[in-house]
Amino acid sequence: MYTSLSSAAPTLPWEARWFLWDGGFLAVGVSTGTVPPHAHHAIQIAFGLDRDVALRVCEGGEWSEWLVARAILVRPDGEHSFDGLGALTAMLFLDPETIEGRWLLAGNAEPMQPVAPARLENALPLLRRIADDPPDAQGVALLIDQAVRALCSGPRPSRHVDERVLRALEFIRSADAGSLSLDDVAAHVFLSPSRFQHLFKEQLGLPFRRYLLWRKLTRALLAVGRGMSLSAAAHAAGFSDSAHFTRTCYQMFGIPPSFLIGRGVHHEIPAPFELPLSAE
Repeated sequence: MYTSLSSAAPTLPWEARWFLWDGGFLAVGVSTGTVPPHAHHAIQIAFGLDRDVALRVCEGGEWSEWLVARAILVRPDGEHSFDGLGALTAMLFLDPETIEGRWLLAGNAEPMQPVAPARLENALPLLRRIADDPPDAQGVALLIDQAVRALCSGPRPSRHVDERVLRALEFIRSADAGSLSLDDVAAHVFLSPSRFQHLFKEQLGLPFRRYLLWRKLTRALLAVGRGMSLSAAAHAAGFSDSAHFTRTCYQMFGIPPSFLIGRGVHHEIPAPFELPLSAE
């Protein structure tokens, strides 16, 4: 087991400012205590806006030492634990299948790593603006996109995604998550379920069911942010009940949805990041 830098568990609830979209979110607030081990599909970047934060990962059953830095990136699906150290924290979660997500991962091969100071220098002022005086929803989405682009290195991804996978991603984004299934999405792109699962993982590097579960979770959080109860949000997003939603939230974030959303202020914004390029 790991040893936390903080003796305290996370303070309930986290009174953050939430910027939610279908597929991810940015949360800004003072973070205290240690978040228990968890793993999720998203790329996670933890920014300490006024001081360092800490994070550690588990590989092969062994926990790393705590990494303490002003900003830390964690690759998708890796088990990790976070300690905010009392910092004003900007916590960003974004889909790795977006163009910007693929761009970030191309320059960050380790399970976790600190963001280079030279790149952070350009990103932090944008996030501080969101924390201190956020513009309208479209403006916040643009600032988030600019901040992430400032962290990317090398050329923007040019590898095209199979048109059938792109159509599937667009279908998932536009469809009612509560009624989606593997068979529905495969039929939409005229493939058998087994062939579609293989193609999806080959193209994007993750299992389709894991991706769909992540999308359902972010849609449920979005629904909670709109004022729905946990039970109503769970059903709207396609979970069997609120207990299933809560278990998934524990598995992916280490904390229940009631803590994750807390008593903060919620803003719904357009998705800041683009889908992969089509084959055309």
